[in-house]
Amino acid sequence: MKVKIKTQHPDTLFKILDLVHKNPDISQRKLSRQLGISLGSIHFCLKELAKKGWLKAGNFKNNPDKSAYLYLLTPEGVLQKSMLALGFIKRKKQEYDDLKKEIDVLSKELNNDF
Repeated sequence: MKVKIKTQHPDTLFKILDLVHKNPDISQRKLSRQLGISLGSIHFCLKELAKKGWLKAGNFKNNPDKSAYLYLLTPEGVLQKSMLALGFIKRKKQEYDDLKKEIDVLSKELNNDF
């Protein structure tokens, strides 16, 4: 079974695109902290999203901190974020359903013991 590295996982891509969409001036360091991904991995991921045409990054013109970027989703990025969101919801719903079944089985087993 092939395992995707964390920055290539669809849930991670969705979360990055979502955070960037909601906070275009978010720093890579803040993305890294919020998602629990190394700063280098976030940098790599943002570069790849830009290569795919899902994201544009540019410097603030009047900001004295020239390392600050503004991240904007492209129309393709918004579309891809929506598609990733649908997949995210589907996976989370399946996880919920599986956990609910497991809890129901364990609850019945515990109730039978008493």
